[in-house]
Amino acid sequence: MAAMKLLLSQARRQSLTKPFSSPFPQINRLFSSSPTPPDSTPNPQPPPTNESPKKLEPVSYAAKPSSPPPEDRSTWTREEIRYTKDSPSLAPVSYAQRVAPLPEDRVVSEEDRERTPEEVEAERKRIESENRARRRFLRATAVEEDTSSLPLPTLLKPEIKHGKKPIFDLMEAIREIKGNAKAKFDETLEAHVRLGIEKGRSELIVRGTLALPHSVKKDVRVAFFAEGSDAEDAKAAGADVVGGLELIEEILKSGKIDFDRCLATPKMMPRVYKISRILNNHGLMPNPKQGSVTKDVMKAVKDAKAGHTKFRMDKTSILHVPLGKMSFPEDALRENVGAFMNALLLAKPAGLKKTSKYAGYVNAFHLCSTMGKGYPVSIQSLSRAADHYTKLQLK
Repeated sequence: MAAMKLLLSQARRQSLTKPFSSPFPQINRLFSSSPTPPDSTPNPQPPPTNESPKKLEPVSYAAKPSSPPPEDRSTWTREEIRYTKDSPSLAPVSYAQRVAPLPEDRVVSEEDRERTPEEVEAERKRIESENRARRRFLRATAVEEDTSSLPLPTLLKPEIKHGKKPIFDLMEAIREIKGNAKAKFDETLEAHVRLGIEKGRSELIVRGTLALPHSVKKDVRVAFFAEGSDAEDAKAAGADVVGGLELIEEILKSGKIDFDRCLATPKMMPRVYKISRILNNHGLMPNPKQGSVTKDVMKAVKDAKAGHTKFRMDKTSILHVPLGKMSFPEDALRENVGAFMNALLLAKPAGLKKTSKYAGYVNAFHLCSTMGKGYPVSIQSLSRAADHYTKLQLK
């Protein structure tokens, strides 16, 4: 581009010094910056003319229409103000305002017009007659169906008796149980005691043994771990198996047990622990709390031969103990219950701090047969039975 400009400037200088007639005047005219071509002389001034110059006249446009003045609302009615108070003012070119119709402007049709009392009464009678005809038709069809089908069986709801169950005296409960025992076998009298001990308190567990004054005679084999004079006393009392270290070694080697009850003296307990696993599998491990570890050899063997009953509290703080058969007389069953209550008081844990013997310890006491219902027994009658059993033992 710069080279082109330099070339044009040199050509212009030569055209000023020398007249040059180009065969292509159009090209020269295009590349020339002067209004006249280079080969022509300057144009002479144009001749004067008699025409006067034209004057420019201003152009006027239509004025912008101004907004209409605000309307005077002082003469408006309440209905007009209600429907137009929030509407903006519109320009004249807009559509007309739309006003909602008033209730009095509504056109009432033939169906919506207000009925006279005569017309209402006629309509009511017509509806009632239709309902009577419909009920008559349904009643007729129901009768036909009942005659053609058998009646459905109905269930009688049992009467629900509200209120607490009556609490029986001990002798009354025993009479009721014996009167309602209608099984084909000799049912057992069972005692179920709900104790006031919190669940999970292992240190307050209740367990013990009970020698019933009246029980079913069974052949019970008794083993006694003792040495010396204690072993001789056990044999004299009627123990079936008596021994010391030799008996422990024999059981440890063979693992067999041929007795139903197991007793021991306190001196032999450290040696009896060698066979504790075998004895625990059969529930025969001697325990001081159950009276199977004792120094009174003669009494322990006689009680074991008589047939002791074990009791132990379950996880729900309830005791379940059999106390005789329904074939026993009422007085014998009463003595058995008194013996159980005496043993239950002896097994009361020391950590249970209560002032009374039964308050907070025995919450409920029920007696029942094997196949019969339970009867709640009063604590007062149970206390009298326990005192009666204690007096009999002192004699």
